[in-house]
Amino acid sequence: MKLIVGLGNPGLQYENTRHNIGWMAIDHFAKEYDVKMRLENSFSGIIGMINMLGKKAILLKPTTYMNLSGESIIKVINYYKIDINDILVISDDIDSTFLRIRLRAKGSSGGHNGHKNIALHLHTEEYKRIKIGIGRDENINTIDWVLKKFSSDEISELEKVFNKTDSAIKDFINEVNFEVIASKYSENK
Repeated sequence: MKLIVGLGNPGLQYENTRHNIGWMAIDHFAKEYDVKMRLENSFSGIIGMINMLGKKAILLKPTTYMNLSGESIIKVINYYKIDINDILVISDDIDSTFLRIRLRAKGSSGGHNGHKNIALHLHTEEYKRIKIGIGRDENINTIDWVLKKFSSDEISELEKVFNKTDSAIKDFINEVNFEVIASKYSENK
């Protein structure tokens, strides 16, 4: 079984913010494939299940707030006995230009508190990830920038990115080699 996690924060004040792009990617995939998402307090998250051609996966949006994402993920991993190789985490990437997608089989947190907490709970940084660029505005401090809402123009541009992440998630669920997925969807610009 695969676990696909979108990082974000719960609450209306965080809806459509740059830091919630992982949640937005999960929502897009769930809508595209008609996956019913529900709050599951025992997992501290919103989850949905999908079966694609006999391949099962769980979609997860931790409701622990970004900085404690690992708490929700480890609960799901332990309950469903999911191997770390079968985890894919989607998050924002402030160090990449807006809309740039990078897929990595492992890596450091890069200062991202969600990834720091996940590595703490998994006892490794060797888990797969999709990082979506949110850019950076040097005139706005980092916290204000990541919690800034996308403009309506930016939201319409996100559709192209989410179509790519949908395809990458589908390939991951269907057990396409991750290096192949990464080379297919990662952007080097």
